[in-house]
Amino acid sequence: MQYKHQLPNKLAKLILTTYLCCLPLLACNNQQQVSQKNQTSPSAEPLSLQTSLPQAQNYFLDNQIWGEAGDKQNLLKAIDYSLSYLQTPDAKATYQKYIIPEITRERVEKSLKRFRELVINSQNAQELQANVNQEFVFYKSIGSDNQGTILFTGYYKPIYLASRQPTAEYRYPIYRLPDNFQTWDKPHPTRLELEGADALQNAKGKLKGLELFWLKSRMDAFIAQVQGSAVLKFSNGTTTTIGYAGNTDHDYVSLGKELIKDGKLSEKGITLEKVINYFEKNPQSQDIYLPRNPRFIFFKDTKNAPASGSLGVPLTPERSIATDKSLMPPGALAIIRAPFPFINQNKIEQRLVSRYVLDQDTGGAIKTPARVDYYIGVGKQAGERAGVIVNKGELYYLLLKE
Repeated sequence: MQYKHQLPNKLAKLILTTYLCCLPLLACNNQQQVSQKNQTSPSAEPLSLQTSLPQAQNYFLDNQIWGEAGDKQNLLKAIDYSLSYLQTPDAKATYQKYIIPEITRERVEKSLKRFRELVINSQNAQELQANVNQEFVFYKSIGSDNQGTILFTGYYKPIYLASRQPTAEYRYPIYRLPDNFQTWDKPHPTRLELEGADALQNAKGKLKGLELFWLKSRMDAFIAQVQGSAVLKFSNGTTTTIGYAGNTDHDYVSLGKELIKDGKLSEKGITLEKVINYFEKNPQSQDIYLPRNPRFIFFKDTKNAPASGSLGVPLTPERSIATDKSLMPPGALAIIRAPFPFINQNKIEQRLVSRYVLDQDTGGAIKTPARVDYYIGVGKQAGERAGVIVNKGELYYLLLKE
């Protein structure tokens, strides 16, 4: 559980709090197959066409496009990535069976192209929003309550020290996808069966010979699996990146929920210090609780490529989201409205904002119309911010009027 080698203590605590506490929110930028359990019925539409917009004039205003830290180019880049996805055979096949008939691949593509023109030609956020309100219709996610309540979390790409060979210091492997994975019998082996209770028994089973790299901390390796990607830094100054390559056919199990269920921690009044102290005082608890998450993630060496999502296109910081792709239109333009954290004078503060985003990813914990994971970026500050996103808000998809 030592994070000192790559993260200051504050950031380590933020990450552990989010991923190990009582929150049932673990999410990631994995190109994972989403479980069909506990999802909205195929006959229930996850999006509701809005016949009127909120009266507040600046309700959907995205000031970040032209703000002090404006990112118009990031937004345009994210749009282009979605447009490239929409030309793929996968996109064509997916939209042929999408559950809302009027949301077609052609309409999504046309909407993205027109929105891109508006972003380029508008002089400010107010002009863009006025044009969008006039030309587009809004489909609101029904959320968790059929009123549109969405639970937002954040994810990012961590940076870890690593080794290309096992050493006394670097003991915990991350693994490539087996060549014969498609022939594995189901149910797949669990995490416990694959790597043992201490995560060091890989040579005894199906993981032998699949090691890609080695990390210092078991928690580093686990969180890399949760996030679905990472940047690895080696002692000789070189770096590489790892990305999601596949996962075993098991549902994700929250470690925090397991600790609470067993009475190890109380959901009421749980604090960062309590979580950290529990694992510091009970280091053997990792051998008990980490194996309770049976899902196992495999990686590939992506050789310093940017993080990519389930659509196979790069993710853009603060412009890409992950949703349940059995319910939401892949690659589509959306706008999110919720409190999100910002760093101001080395302190994190929450601000209510609207952001235009592209739906380009999914994750093992992102299920139902009520969940969105917001991609923050790479490294320390991204981790600090992603680790404290547990906020409620709204999600809308934008399509040109017909």
